[in-house]
Amino acid sequence: MNETHQNDTSSKAIDFLVVGAQKSGTTTLHSYLDDHPQIQMASKKEVHFFNNNQFFLNSEPDYDFYHSWFNFDDNAKLRGEVTPAYLYCRDAAVRIWQYNPAMKIVIILRSPIERAFSHWNMEINRGAESLGFEEALLKESERCGETLPLQHYVYSYLDRGFYSSQIREYWRCFGKKQVLVLKYDDLRENLALLLEELFDFLEIDGALVSDFVSRKKVLHKAKYAVSMDRSSSELLLKHYKYEILQLESMLGWDCSHWLK
Repeated sequence: MNETHQNDTSSKAIDFLVVGAQKSGTTTLHSYLDDHPQIQMASKKEVHFFNNNQFFLNSEPDYDFYHSWFNFDDNAKLRGEVTPAYLYCRDAAVRIWQYNPAMKIVIILRSPIERAFSHWNMEINRGAESLGFEEALLKESERCGETLPLQHYVYSYLDRGFYSSQIREYWRCFGKKQVLVLKYDDLRENLALLLEELFDFLEIDGALVSDFVSRKKVLHKAKYAVSMDRSSSELLLKHYKYEILQLESMLGWDCSHWLK
């Protein structure tokens, strides 16, 4: 970005953010980061500062309120927080850049097909959703349209899974070197590789990786109300096929298993 950075956060500035995606292992990632002695995480997961429009009604956001979730008196090397809504929020990347253009951004992606179904199950369990999965998908555009020009964070099962445009916005604001994109599958199956990549990106001690792997955490996973059937899977694949292929090209990933 070529705009002049206006914000003066004095000596206080959060160093990194895990911005999502929602339902992609961010709770587990938060737990590993919180266990690292060089890192101080916010006093709660999901601060929801940069995606809250109420904090940005004026030209001078209340960063002191944001900083109240952190302790600046300890000797932590880095401070960070995890709010998955920041990836989907169309205004968050610019707001974060205006706060701290040196911010490091961590993104973790899950198959958008699995993510959408997990999202719907979460809303069912919360009591926020009453429609069946396919009906919710078919009515998503209509339901989300009711909050325009604001985004709808509950019923956006499909829309949240179009990661490529979301990633490009963070690249536009921060450049590729300040953005690390991880894969949810590695959190489950290649934990050491994922943690090494993450710790190297944050420039913190990687000696703890083997210890963390030896006491691997169980991924946070709520019980599904129902299992996804073939019809729903095929419907989602129609929506996401070219998005997944685009992600493969952008990130140099093999996502062929997401297309099955």
